[in-house]
Amino acid sequence: MNLQKLFTMQEQLDAYIVETKKIDFDVFREKTLALLVELGELANETRCFKFWSEKGPSEDAVILEEFVDSIHFLLSLGIMRDFTHLEEWPKDARENSLTELFLQTQKSIIVFADDVTLPNYEEIWKCYGAIARSLKFDEESIIQAYISKNEENYARQRTGY
Repeated sequence: MNLQKLFTMQEQLDAYIVETKKIDFDVFREKTLALLVELGELANETRCFKFWSEKGPSEDAVILEEFVDSIHFLLSLGIMRDFTHLEEWPKDARENSLTELFLQTQKSIIVFADDVTLPNYEEIWKCYGAIARSLKFDEESIIQAYISKNEENYARQRTGY
């Protein structure tokens, strides 16, 4: 999946937010925490770890929206640290349970937060790719969901979200 279009769209959204909210400090740590929160929200919608419950996962559309919420913050972190030259979603063949993939992804985000390098950033993308495969999300559905959520995020900003 070519990430350049998504980086461009995210960079424009980030600039709009900075301008309209008059943000004048580095929000890298806040965005890192936001990414972790979105990952948790995604896990919660899949319910993959809720061994005690008989209720199934949310609808695919809800899970996909949570997935792309994470992608917004992942792109934004890359923009903040000039990793936008990452053109393709890094490939990885890992296959684990969804619970294990969420734990690996959380760990990769924390490692990146403390050691901001391109390999650590790519590792997060690899983890999200494995989650996408596990959830059977294809490239086109991810891109369309991202575009839709991006538009919603602009609307939210205009209405005082």
